[in-house]
Amino acid sequence: MMMQAFRATLKIAIPLILGNLTQVAYGLIDTAMIGRLGYRELAAASLVSNIVAIPLVIGMGLMIAITPLVAIANGKNDFQKSSHILFNGWVLSIVAGTVLAVTVHLLSLYVHHIGQEPAVATLAKNYLIIMGYSLLPMMVFLATKQFTDALQFTKTAMILSVISLPINAFLCWVFIYGNLGMTALGINGAGLATLISRILLAIAMMVVVIKHPLFTQYIQLRKQAWQVKLSTLQEMLKLGIPSSLQYCMEAGAFSISGIMVGWLGAVQQASHQVTLNCASTTFMASLGFSMAGSIRVSDAYSRGKAEAIAAIGKSTAIGGLLYGAFSGLLLIALGKYLPYIFTQDAAVVTTSTMLLFYAAVFQISDATQAIGVGLCRGIKDVVRPTIYVAIAYWVIGIPVGYILAFTYHMGAAGIWIGLVVGLSVSSILLNYRFFKNINNKTV
Repeated sequence: MMMQAFRATLKIAIPLILGNLTQVAYGLIDTAMIGRLGYRELAAASLVSNIVAIPLVIGMGLMIAITPLVAIANGKNDFQKSSHILFNGWVLSIVAGTVLAVTVHLLSLYVHHIGQEPAVATLAKNYLIIMGYSLLPMMVFLATKQFTDALQFTKTAMILSVISLPINAFLCWVFIYGNLGMTALGINGAGLATLISRILLAIAMMVVVIKHPLFTQYIQLRKQAWQVKLSTLQEMLKLGIPSSLQYCMEAGAFSISGIMVGWLGAVQQASHQVTLNCASTTFMASLGFSMAGSIRVSDAYSRGKAEAIAAIGKSTAIGGLLYGAFSGLLLIALGKYLPYIFTQDAAVVTTSTMLLFYAAVFQISDATQAIGVGLCRGIKDVVRPTIYVAIAYWVIGIPVGYILAFTYHMGAAGIWIGLVVGLSVSSILLNYRFFKNINNKTV
């Protein structure tokens, strides 16, 4: 039964993984093109990436609440409620996206006051503002994506994301370097390309859902279902806020780590960004498995099938464990070569190669903790896991990294060892929580 459960989860996960990878590819393309401008521009991109990551994952956590709610409603054949959640998800995405964008704009006023090199901070300021406003269309896209994912139509967002990728690359080429008669905007051109690409992606996703026959049975109920209800928004926030906190705890740990690395100098910060790009790429498969496992567990949960929940959970966790081991070996094997994709600077390449070893070490923990979060969310267990994540990263991981980096003078390596420790603790606690619930039949 476990092999059958894994195959069914994998079928849903593959489009999710490919869609996630295209989102990472946005960052990879930006980083590779920005890296050609110089290591300070690359360091500025790293700084912006670290700052924007926190509001981005806050929004992602809010939007991801749509998935289990729609999956549970759809499992009960309540198409009107599914449609109702979609509409309120759009409302929430616009409000959240606007708040996040304005917040990032305000944060840009303080970019010179967080211990970064002045030249790096100056390059980062306007880029940060542009990337902040790109969060609004990103939230609308994510809200729509979570709806289609919950219905197990995971190819929809994946196809559109893949189509948008060459558009983003083309726009980067035009705006960063000033091709086709445009003024060269440098690092700000990458931000403008991302903003335009995300607007087009959000519009395309909404049009597909509204117009495609696959979703007709939901859209045709709009007169009855498309009403803003405080109770629905509260239900989404009840699940979304803890999910946001979970994502924020992890992304915030990486962001703070990136800022601490910046205290060591621009070369170390650029190296951190190169390593983080590689680690983020491998993580997207783990996140895809996590999302697919959450969708399938939510469906089984809505039908009261405890045996199916256990089979899905165990098969997904084992799959994540094996994938993490494979990813770790891959990063070790390719660690000497991957930095050259982003930069030719010898110092950055040397430091990145060293950091990639630590990224390889935490692959198993990173994969299994992501799956643990998703499985717990699938059974609407979000409060206790949020506490576990907070302890793992902020009580243990970040302090360990800081002490090793600055007290024991291990530099960037010490900070990455702290991340290894935090991810490992998170993985153990989250998976223990889910399987304890399963064994105690509390679902």
